[in-house]
Parts: sequence; C-alpha cells; structure tokens
Amino acid sequence: MPEKKYNVDSFNLDHTKVTAPFVRLACEKTGRKGDVVSKYDIRFCQPNKEFMTTGAMHTLEHLVAENIRDELPRIVIDFSPMGCRTGFYLTVWGDHEESWIAEHLCAVLEKAAAWDKEIPGSTETECGNFKDHDLKAARELAARWVEGIRTQGWNCYKN
Repeated sequence: MPEKKYNVDSFNLDHTKVTAPFVRLACEKTGRKGDVVSKYDIRFCQPNKEFMTTGAMHTLEHLVAENIRDELPRIVIDFSPMGCRTGFYLTVWGDHEESWIAEHLCAVLEKAAAWDKEIPGSTETECGNFKDHDLKAARELAARWVEGIRTQGWNCYKN
C-alpha cells in the first residue's frame, strides 16, 4: 500500500496490484467508548477491467443486505455499493479477520447465487428504483465471487 495521500482509504490502494475477487480491511475506527467499527472492501470485479451493471449490482445489494443480517446477526451496520461498480463496502461492529468475513460472505453469496424467489424489497413501495434489477446477473456475480474465493482465497495481493 502506498503512503497515505488521500483521506479515502480506497484512493490510496494501488488498484493495479490487486486481484478480484477479494476481501480487504479498508479501515477500522475506535469510538470514544472503545467500540470498534470495521469497513471491508468486498471486490467482485477486477478494477479498471470490468464492472457490474447497475441492475446486477442493485439486485446483489438487496440480496446480500437482506441475508447478511441472518449470517452475521447484530454486527452488520451497512452493505453499500462502490461508485465504480466493482464491489461493495461492508461495515460491521468489531474487528474481524478478513478470512472470517470472507467465509461468512461465501455463505450469504451462495444463497444469492441460488436465489429463485422475488427479490427482497423490490416493489415500488419498498425501493427507490424498483425497475432497475437483474436477478440473473446478480446470481452469476455471486456464484463467481464464491468460486473465486473458494479457489484463490480472500487475499487480494497476489505476488
């Protein structure tokens, strides 16, 4: 990782030296009372080589956001898409090993890859852009991420 230049951690990441898919601790913050909040970079697509369509990313966000709270009860704060559309940020209470996060995400994404029901929260009354979903592409992305993590591991720096 280069010396800190920007306030945003991912801007300091050399995107040419990582291999997706991966889980990377992006930052940890300790509160005034000693509570720790951790943010993880959950990368699905190889930076500057590919990206998710908005429909696929939107659907994947709905599937993960709904199911991750069952897999990681009481620690999930947020699961947010990256503007570059190559991945998501997962923010949780506590400090956890990247491998532990990857293992639990595999369980969630295996569910997403097999999802054959209505997309959670995808009606006009539940979603601000309910027409922009792509379940087929989201399922493919989830399956590809799990396969990559299971075969290559969670670590993004390949030397």
